[in-house]
Amino acid sequence: MSTASRVNRGRAAAAENRAAILVAARDIFAEHGRSASMTLIAQTAGVGQGSLYRHFPTRGQLIHAVYESNLVALESLAQQDESTIDDLLEALYRQLTDAAAFIAVLDSTESHNPHLASIRARLRKLLSDKFSDIRGRGSLRDEITANDIYLAFGMLAALLHQTPPSDRRGAARHAWGLLRHALYRTDHPTPVIAADGSGDRT
Repeated sequence: MSTASRVNRGRAAAAENRAAILVAARDIFAEHGRSASMTLIAQTAGVGQGSLYRHFPTRGQLIHAVYESNLVALESLAQQDESTIDDLLEALYRQLTDAAAFIAVLDSTESHNPHLASIRARLRKLLSDKFSDIRGRGSLRDEITANDIYLAFGMLAALLHQTPPSDRRGAARHAWGLLRHALYRTDHPTPVIAADGSGDRT
């Protein structure tokens, strides 16, 4: 992970600093886990320690902000009229493999956290809303429900939670390959996740 040189963006650029911290935190957590050094996050973001802690006084607040930004991206995608559940699942897959912190959102072993409960409820809602529009179902089997999708990704998250970061992408690709055969119709193209995490069709 390369470290950006520290830049003093000034008070007027608080929003820019916050965005840079979130991008850096997402990358650092993915590589080193949620216990990664806050100093490393600040250095990677190009901000000082003081700036980081002004925006996020605690590690927990920073982790929750990463969860929130990931979910907002999913909600934005789901609200696009032309998007389908296929698009949404590919985006969720990438978040699980590229942003390790988001695994906790779907990992049932962390069910005690009230903030995660709120994030989970919003994720369930956006899946249900997409399923309510028949045009958004993509090539899923007719009997598959939003709850089935949530359960499938919860299983994937539990697997990735136990998998070393160096092996996570390969494990995710293999597991998703198995799950999609149960979720998608055989007479329609189904999403295939490439080795780099991008979506393709077969």
